[in-house]
Amino acid sequence: MSRPSYETIKLEREDRVAWIVLNRPHRLNAFNEDMILELLDALNTVEDDPGVRCVVITGEGDRAFSAGADITAFPKTTPTLAEELSRKGQKVFSTIEEMSKPVIAAINGYALGGGLELAISCDFRIASEHAELGSPEINLGIIPGWGGTQKLVRLVGLRNAKRLVFLGERIKAEEALRIGLVDKVVPFENLREETMSLAKKLSEGPPIALRYAKYALNFGSQVPLEVGLRLESALMALLFSTNDVKRGIEAFMSRSKPEFKGD
Repeated sequence: MSRPSYETIKLEREDRVAWIVLNRPHRLNAFNEDMILELLDALNTVEDDPGVRCVVITGEGDRAFSAGADITAFPKTTPTLAEELSRKGQKVFSTIEEMSKPVIAAINGYALGGGLELAISCDFRIASEHAELGSPEINLGIIPGWGGTQKLVRLVGLRNAKRLVFLGERIKAEEALRIGLVDKVVPFENLREETMSLAKKLSEGPPIALRYAKYALNFGSQVPLEVGLRLESALMALLFSTNDVKRGIEAFMSRSKPEFKGD
């Protein structure tokens, strides 16, 4: 994977795992327009790289995953610009949901506003013990605009989503774990190790089956049940055309570990 030069993020590779690091620690890794565009470019880069099996998104430093949009630009924002910014953010985060590869959010500190919306667009969320999560937009007189009002409901239910959005309060990592907002909480010093453990396990899985499982879960859950079931059947059938299925069956029969190659 060639590594483009970025100003607001870093793109790193460890084995078959790509790390995208939000790199504006002086602003708590808050999003400006450059970061939105660079994140989209990095996501497309790793999606097109067959050597990458899993993607991790995290923030630089130990204070913040991302504190959301950089509000220093808000005083000059018109309604038209606000709508455009909302659509840009939604496009980037939808790209994560549509990627063929699993994506993990390693939440190393504050995940607020757009930072939380980024995290909940990922397939898994591992948070450090000192992390705080929330949707504080209401305190500015606005609402989440990068998918938060829709995705929070699907993830934690309407009651918890209203609590987060209406009150704009931050919650601790353990509370986020309790309501299903994150999948695991670990000490900060263990965050990278725990994240890599999950990423390596995912990267050893069958890439095509993981891709189809992600599509079935993400998109099948948004349509009527009968439509989702038809989608599941079609994807299941397609998998029987892959060599990975043969490898999986042969490994099961011989009681060995399969080596999936993604073909």
